[in-house]
Amino acid sequence: MRFEVLTLFPESMDRMLGESIIGRARESGLITVQITNIRDFSENRHRKVDDYPYGGGTGLVMTPQPIVDAWQSIVERLGVRPRTLFMSPQGAVLNQAMAERLKQEACLILLCGHYEGVDERVIEEIVDEEVSIGDYVLTGGELPAMVLIDCVSRLVEGVLASETSYSEESHYSGLLEYPQYTRPPEYHGRKVPDILLSGHHAKVHKWHYVKMLERTRDKRPDLYEAYEMEHPEKVLEAFGLLPKKKRQRKQSAVAAAGITAATDAAAGITAATDAAMAALAATDAAMAALAFADNLSADNGMKVPVDTGREVPE
Repeated sequence: MRFEVLTLFPESMDRMLGESIIGRARESGLITVQITNIRDFSENRHRKVDDYPYGGGTGLVMTPQPIVDAWQSIVERLGVRPRTLFMSPQGAVLNQAMAERLKQEACLILLCGHYEGVDERVIEEIVDEEVSIGDYVLTGGELPAMVLIDCVSRLVEGVLASETSYSEESHYSGLLEYPQYTRPPEYHGRKVPDILLSGHHAKVHKWHYVKMLERTRDKRPDLYEAYEMEHPEKVLEAFGLLPKKKRQRKQSAVAAAGITAATDAAAGITAATDAAMAALAATDAAMAALAFADNLSADNGMKVPVDTGREVPE
């Protein structure tokens, strides 16, 4: 996947995106991050990229010419018009669902504003979508752009060791992640839960799920409510609150599915046995025909032609 970034501060972004998992992904070619300095496209002899806003107000606004020209250079270099995102506090808030959607794009152009923002005509002319990372204001769009690159890149195949590296993390399934522990088994009197040391994978998996539910309920009740509405029986079952009749119906359905599978397997074995018996019967019939032909030949003192590759009578 490719990210094209338009910014006034390329060095700081390149340094941050050259570390850890994202840095290794760039080195291996799994993702490409190309950073373009907007200032390089300014037609002002002092490389100025901002000016005072019409109508008054504080601060400076980034002028359209350097941004649009820098953007156009990317489009011409790639030969396509990638989806262009403007990192803005007015945009839709980045979440896991948006990251999954953006991962489907082969290339994204990320525009980082600065000062009091960019001339509105830039947004009208080149921006497809505005994206925020939260309801607060930052100095520029560089940090949000790096957050988006990190978030989306983690979903690209091969960037993480396996899909489970992110599929069990917070927000991916609609729940917060379960608590994690490592060595030592006891620290300052606090012990690792016994279930995690048991080696019983099914019980550990159930513990993980229950803890995900509990954490989401306690820390993000809004997420928990949405998840509970979508998976009511699953949540009740995890907490042992599923009504007995429903549990029995569920168990019966599982048992019925098992019986059906076993019946299908038995039917397959029976069919195979019947086919084998039919083949054996056909072989016996062929052998009997050969024996009859040999006897007839002996009685008449001649060779009888049969389709066995034997010599025919003279």
